[in-house]
Amino acid sequence: MDVDLTDTAGAAPMRLTVKPAKVPPGTVSLRASNTGTLAHEMVVLPLTASQPIGKRPSGTDSRVSETGSVGEASHNCGAGEGGGIAPGSTGWTTLTLQPGRYELICNFSGHYAAGMRAELDVAK
Repeated sequence: MDVDLTDTAGAAPMRLTVKPAKVPPGTVSLRASNTGTLAHEMVVLPLTASQPIGKRPSGTDSRVSETGSVGEASHNCGAGEGGGIAPGSTGWTTLTLQPGRYELICNFSGHYAAGMRAELDVAK
């Protein structure tokens, strides 16, 4: 799966997109490419059946809680956690996902609130 992390000028200055947005349960590899000008990350958080994306509360640090995270890509040219994916670089993670809804986010300060989030549906 391809995840694009970007920041651009205009009405939606920051964006996270995932293709495809629906996959079957099981092992999924997510490749997060930073096509923007700032460092970004991708954190995978479960959603409840009725929980809308983009509605997680932010703390005083302008970040959301990562409690329950099932994985992340935030390492230049590598898998898993790190200090962020630099512009022009790619990070990745391979996860085993159960059926359900997930929210993919960039959780750097203020990025989630600025629009860096997308839904991933895992269904048979």
